[in-house]
Amino acid sequence: MTALSIFTFESRRSQMLADLKALVEIESPTTDKAAMDRMAAAVKARMEGIGAEVEVDRQTTAGDHLIGRWNGRSLGRGILVMCHMDTVYDLGTLARMPCRAEDGRLHGPGVFDMKASIVLCLYAIAALNGAGALPDQPLTMLCTSDEETKSETSRALIERLAREHGLVLCMEPALPDGSLKTWRKGTGDFVVTTRGLAAHAGADHERGINAIAEMAHQVLKIQGLTDYQQGTTLNVGIISGGTRGNVVPNTCSAQVDFRAKTPAEADRIIEVMLALRPVLPGTSVEVTGGLNRPPMVRDETMARTFQRAQAIAAGLGITLGEGGTGGGSDANFVAPLGVPVLDGLGALGNGAHSEREHIHIASLPERAALLAAILSEW
Repeated sequence: MTALSIFTFESRRSQMLADLKALVEIESPTTDKAAMDRMAAAVKARMEGIGAEVEVDRQTTAGDHLIGRWNGRSLGRGILVMCHMDTVYDLGTLARMPCRAEDGRLHGPGVFDMKASIVLCLYAIAALNGAGALPDQPLTMLCTSDEETKSETSRALIERLAREHGLVLCMEPALPDGSLKTWRKGTGDFVVTTRGLAAHAGADHERGINAIAEMAHQVLKIQGLTDYQQGTTLNVGIISGGTRGNVVPNTCSAQVDFRAKTPAEADRIIEVMLALRPVLPGTSVEVTGGLNRPPMVRDETMARTFQRAQAIAAGLGITLGEGGTGGGSDANFVAPLGVPVLDGLGALGNGAHSEREHIHIASLPERAALLAAILSEW
């Protein structure tokens, strides 16, 4: 059992809360590089303050990514801890959604998803370092800047680092009861474009071919692919088409989100979507897109990894459960590589991506202790 108890972190709760509030008040929307780089600078300083050697993975359009290393010259594959620094909230959100403590909760943009996790990592590593209990193997903390927009600039970095480590800890928020996530659906998207023939809606209506009417047929087919028993969902979320009310529209486009629980089901949906054909004479259909994050499947490796974490948690008096979600994370990129991964080690809370976003303050010491125990005992 680790030398660090939940009480170790309970005594540091006010410090953790102050540091978390400071990070939440550095607004960091994914789409604003300058804002993201301000956030990265703050996190980098904190990582260096607890002994990390920090490499900055510089980006031209997205925010920079950070790679912090402890025991970098030690033998073994070690542990990779993954956080993301970006949020879905535009600059200025704090003015209407201030960071505040209320009724045992800390509210604020990005507090749950996932700035609390950055603080958990910093405090767990600092406490282990101070107690001389850091694992005698490489320990790496990766903080990325574009998780909320599909991790397009960080995916290759995530996969490379994951292959170099023996265990990956994804610090996404826990499920509401504190359970880890041992499966996630794969996520992807498509753009569907239908084309017809423009014409005057009054004087020449019969010569027109309505692209929106064709899209209506396609939408019904796409929505019909949803299969809740298989865990498959498709959602036509945005449709745009036409120019004026008195013109037969010649183009229409739709954005489609899809989720699938298994690789085979994801492949099936992609095949069906790319094979969509027009229904109305004279129209055409074009489909682009595909899978972004592959499914994270609860396979034998996942089950064994969770059982080990569950046993470590039990040593702290924590009963650790497991579950899954339709949302994706950077753990989706790791699991298909065959590298053991634990996901959902972040704080307890709710309301991600909304004005209700919050964490339960009381969960911070317990989750920090759990992370410290996994790092020191694995």
